[in-house]
Parts: sequence; C-alpha cells; structure tokens
Amino acid sequence: MYNRFVNWMVTRCAVKAGRLLARMLLVMGFSLGSAAHAHDNLVDLDEMLAIFGWDFATAEIRSEKVADGLYVLFGIGGNIGVSVGPQGVLIVDDQFPELIPKINDAIRGLGGGAVDFAVNTHWHFDHAEGNLALGPGGTWLVSQANSREKMLDDHIINLVAMQYEQKAYPQSALPVITYDSTMQFHFNGQQIDLLHFGPAHTTGDTAVVFRGANAVHMGDVFNRGYPFIDADNGGDLSGMIAFCQAVLESINKDTIVIPGHGEVSDYKGLQHYISMLEDMRGRIGDMIAQGNTLEEVIAAKPTRKYDEEFGDPANFVDRAYTSLKREMER
Repeated sequence: MYNRFVNWMVTRCAVKAGRLLARMLLVMGFSLGSAAHAHDNLVDLDEMLAIFGWDFATAEIRSEKVADGLYVLFGIGGNIGVSVGPQGVLIVDDQFPELIPKINDAIRGLGGGAVDFAVNTHWHFDHAEGNLALGPGGTWLVSQANSREKMLDDHIINLVAMQYEQKAYPQSALPVITYDSTMQFHFNGQQIDLLHFGPAHTTGDTAVVFRGANAVHMGDVFNRGYPFIDADNGGDLSGMIAFCQAVLESINKDTIVIPGHGEVSDYKGLQHYISMLEDMRGRIGDMIAQGNTLEEVIAAKPTRKYDEEFGDPANFVDRAYTSLKREMER
C-alpha cells in the first residue's frame, strides 16, 4: 500500500513540478509525514481507492466468529461487528454503499436477515458511508450526537499526505437515534452498551460493549497499528488515551476487543496500546516543550521501538504533534 502511495505522489508531483510539495517529497525520502497539508493534495474517492488498492468489485467479505451470535466482518474499511439472533440483526459500522450487497450476503450466511440497526462508531467515510445504502433501505441508524452533527456538513479529513473531503450526508443516511454519553440496547438476548468518553479519534466516538458476549467494538479509537487522530476536526491524543482507559475500566480481563482496523484483540492488547500512547504522549510532549518543530520531532524518530509492531509512524507523529501542541497552547 505504501509503495502504491509513493508512486501516486511521484506522478502527482511531476505534474505539479516546482511546487513545494514535490521538493519536500524528494528531500524527505517520500515520508508520508512530510507532505504538505495544503488542499491542493485533496483527493476524491476514486483516487483514494487507487492509492490504497481498494476495489469494490473484487473485494471479499471475510467473517470471524467472536462468540455465539456475534461476528466480525472484514472487507474494505472499518471492521463490522454483527449481532445475529431472534430479534434480528444489529451491526457496528457499515463500510461503503458499494459493498452493502456483499455485506448482506455475508450476514445471510451467518443466519441473519436484513440489517435492523447500524451503529456508527464515528462519522468517517470508511466506517459510515454504508449509511447511504442502509438508511434508505429501512435500517435504523444510530450514533453519538457529535458524529451526526459532523454528517450534516462537508469536512476535510487531513490524512497528512493527502486530504479527503467527506460530503454531507442526505437526510436518509443520517442517524435517526443519537445519544450523548451512554445508551443501551436490549437485543438478541443481551445488553449492548454504547459508551462515549469525550474527544478521542474524533469528537463523536462510540465504544459498543456486548455484555452477554463479553466483547467490545472500539471503532478507530483502538487499532492494530498506529492510530489516526483527526486533530483538524477535534480529535485528541490525550482524549484517546482517556477514552481507551475508560473502556478498559468498564470491561474485564476476558473481554474480546474488536479494533476499528486489524485482527481481533483482547484486554492485554488494549492495555499495551494505551501504554504505547502514553509513552508517545510523554516523548513528543517533552520535545514540544523544548521548542522542537514537527520536522525535528519526526527526525528524532520517537516511535522507533514500536515501529516494527505498529507500522509506519509518520501519520501518527504528525497528528499527535498537532494535537499535543494545541493542548499545550490552551
């Protein structure tokens, strides 16, 4: 995926020869974190699909059983939690409208029917764009209030090396049920808690706890790689740590933890993730306090001991720096 991105950026830079972005990419060795943040890096969905090698036509939906009646679907975009039982189907996140027919087929293969409820863990396109198909089809859409608010307008999502403009959703794709801090479903024989603990990955994140199955879907507050902090839209590194810690305190050591992206994890995995974030907050925060610029922080490689496990840190360091600098200037 990284090489595809680099090739795309080189081509784009050649077309825009002489621009600062091209010079920066050459000097910085095509580091994802060194790209300019100007909106001339704005990409549409087709360009993003090409960059990441996503193809709706050939995409496969893979399922994994988490517990009786609870599954995870892996496809393109965020992981989908699926509760199937006598009262119907409740899903957590819904990827893209083009994939809904395949997602529906996968749910039927698990013994379910039409999707009755879809909970959006947050408003980003790779987790909530399926609303565009499910809402008009009669699914009840649910989110934290701030996420619905974000869906009412256009927003630029700054992915550091590129920006994506997520357009406002039509009325038919908006959540019809929202909550502020907590909400409960009593569905398919178990209590399902929706929890919000303030700004984290975004300002409207939801953790969905399936009490009977002893599992939690974290959305993008917890991933199996470095997280993306949507700092330009209110996301916050310290808030992400606090959110994860609050979830940890509301579950137990046997709880199955479903990330927004990546393979299913557990209590210890979430603990380790929190420890990494706390370490990075300390290291990057100290460098900011000492007056280091973003470029100097990136050059210092504060994440080096975690990179083999969590992957390319450039996006994370950029957004963590932005978040912490804003916090320290308040």
